Amino acid sequence: MSQIKTISIDIETYSDVDLQKCGVYKYVQSDSFEILLFGYSVDGGEVSVVDLKQGEKIPMEIIMALTDENITKWAFNANFERVCLSEYLRRFYPKKFVSYSIPEDSVGNYLDPSSWKCSMVWSAYMGLPLLLAGAGAVLGLEEQKLTEGKELIRYFCVPCKPTKVNGGRTRNLPQHDMIKWEMFKKYNKRDVEVEMSIQDKLRHFPVPNFVWEEYHLDQEINDRGITLDMDVVTNAIAFDEKSKAVLADKMQEMTGLENPNSVQQMKQWLSCNGLEMDSLGKKEVAAVLNTAPEPLKTVLTLRQQLAKSSVKKYQAMANAVCSDGRARGMFMFYGANRSGRWAGRLIQLQNLPQNHMSDLEEARSLVKQGNYEAMNMLYDDVPDTLSQLIRTAFVPRKGMEFIVSDFSAIEARVLSHLAGEKWRTDVFASGGDIYCASASQMFKVPVEKHGVNGHLRQKGKIAELALGYGGSVGALKSMGALDMGLEEDELKPLVDMWREANPNIVKLWWDVDRAVKKAVKQREPSSIGSITFSYKSGMLFIGLPSGRCLSYVKPKMGINQFGSESVTYEGVGGTKKWERIESYGPKFVENIVQAISRDILMYAIRTLSHCFICGHVHDELIIECSKSVSLDVICEQMGRTPPWIEGILLRADGYETEFYKKD
Repeated sequence: MSQIKTISIDIETYSDVDLQKCGVYKYVQSDSFEILLFGYSVDGGEVSVVDLKQGEKIPMEIIMALTDENITKWAFNANFERVCLSEYLRRFYPKKFVSYSIPEDSVGNYLDPSSWKCSMVWSAYMGLPLLLAGAGAVLGLEEQKLTEGKELIRYFCVPCKPTKVNGGRTRNLPQHDMIKWEMFKKYNKRDVEVEMSIQDKLRHFPVPNFVWEEYHLDQEINDRGITLDMDVVTNAIAFDEKSKAVLADKMQEMTGLENPNSVQQMKQWLSCNGLEMDSLGKKEVAAVLNTAPEPLKTVLTLRQQLAKSSVKKYQAMANAVCSDGRARGMFMFYGANRSGRWAGRLIQLQNLPQNHMSDLEEARSLVKQGNYEAMNMLYDDVPDTLSQLIRTAFVPRKGMEFIVSDFSAIEARVLSHLAGEKWRTDVFASGGDIYCASASQMFKVPVEKHGVNGHLRQKGKIAELALGYGGSVGALKSMGALDMGLEEDELKPLVDMWREANPNIVKLWWDVDRAVKKAVKQREPSSIGSITFSYKSGMLFIGLPSGRCLSYVKPKMGINQFGSESVTYEGVGGTKKWERIESYGPKFVENIVQAISRDILMYAIRTLSHCFICGHVHDELIIECSKSVSLDVICEQMGRTPPWIEGILLRADGYETEFYKKD
């Protein structure tokens, strides 16, 4: 047994649960879930395919290897293979299945992730696409993923529609098309080969061990999941349907339109009533609401309420919830490969609406009790109220509470530290408000929140949020500067004042710009403080203080729209396609700052890994714990300075709560 070192695995599966909508944790809980094909290679040898659907058995030494923590299991998107094989072992080899859970935790149904590695994470670490076919294509592998795969997966892996031609069946089995089945086995074999070729191609650029340890902690958080209050979820969906029906009827009554949801019909109606609109987008409608006469104002307000799509999150919760009432698999490790931050999946914790209601708890209890009449009577805008309550559907399990703790102004602190902008670090050291201090530095007058010159704080805040990474007037506008009452002609002076107040940050942008160009043009390494810049084998690497690297594929020099020299590299751009992306100093600084902020959060996750962390967002941790746990201790531990970035001033603040919210 001990002679096996690694196994590369790819499986093909069937379930009647929609994988995209519900996630793998719910997918495997279906009674219809099964593994059809098990492709594997031991220690880089010939790939074997076990046809489980036709009665073949996985060799016992491979079954044993799945729970042997001394044997490394590789897969592309290994979370899928690990969760599916956990369920398979629990069903068919219950005596061989071993979890890594303690009785109080909720990870007991899954194999320990610590002996699993994911070649998708490796691809992401190298700045490559997060799809097997995409990574294979960019690396120019001889073995490419077979393109027939999608069609074969549609045929064998998901239910089919019953028709006269197929005899009314709801599922395709091997005997229904043996030629396709043989192709499917080839496809499964090829996926293992491509996955191994990716590893071979990247072997000179190994992922550091500590990043694999981070991945294992990430997998544990995904396995643990987070409890959903299904009363709130189910009633919110019902409330939304009722409210939307009422709003639609009211709109129909006021406009006489057959379908008031139709953009075309609505534009036509507005036009007949003297209001021409090119678009009915949220921003465009909001812009005319204040000045529109009645009944146009009411109709547009109703339209905004009807268009509230954030309540779809409740549907996402209902889709993802597992049989024990917890939603799992919401965090994708290295989902944002420019910084290494996580991406949200399924319910997308990263972009939940904020809540600003003073009576949040009361509104929540009306939804929990299913009291629609009271909700409708007490709140003018039911969709907006439901939207603000989305976070509150996440709850700790019985007898526990949440401690939610987050870093204060993490990116501003990292940027100030890297640039050595002393006045800013002094503000953080004294526990001051960076927005007031920034306004004070810019306008050369004292600024206090709710005090002297307090109206300037908002200008300080918007400048801080928009201008730290080279942004100018456009950045201020997209941050909503004009909506906040700033005038167009105030914007350029604001940019100039902010840059003048932060000369070291501006210097850092252009130092980084020069260092990147030097690496790409002259292939010469250089460093700025604890950040390194180097070029190797067609890649630009930016080394971070934590020991992690940011990777940029095939960088080269180009000419930008302003006629000056700039660096371009290959990556997934704004179109979500693989393309050449142009960048420059301030943008690289943004990547670096966000990457270091991510590493600081990861350090906090490690520090607090003995707690039940069940969620995290950018700079915040959600911990499920007993009510005796000290909030101050959690915040103190979270705010510890990592040894690799001495001198930075961190602070974490938090609160205890019976349900998740934005404090």
